[in-house]
Amino acid sequence: MDMQQGGAQDGKSPSELIDGRIKELGDWRGETLAQLRALIRQAAPEAVETWKWRGVPVWEDAGMICTGETYKAVVKLTFARGAALPDPEKLFNSSLEGNTRRAIDFKQGDKIDADALKALVREAVALNRSKVKR
Repeated sequence: MDMQQGGAQDGKSPSELIDGRIKELGDWRGETLAQLRALIRQAAPEAVETWKWRGVPVWEDAGMICTGETYKAVVKLTFARGAALPDPEKLFNSSLEGNTRRAIDFKQGDKIDADALKALVREAVALNRSKVKR
């Protein structure tokens, strides 16, 4: 599936805008976002990259999987329906109080548990697809 659709701006595709964000950050946050993006693509190869809310990378498959926001001290991966996902490796460490979303804050130097993250992304896609009206 084409990863280049949904929410283009200034004549650039969402994927190009995400490429630009990674390059523009030019530090550990860009590297972390690039790593997370690669893992999401591996876990959900049919996911579509979109660009929302004036500059937030979003990955979707039958609904939103997660967003990748960058802040000064963290790269935050927010799962739209994270509260409904199994998290045996306890990756979620932020936005734990709500009934719907859950997030993972990655700080500089944090090691990404690739297998656990990919499992979480696959669970999010399965949940989205199970809720889609046929």
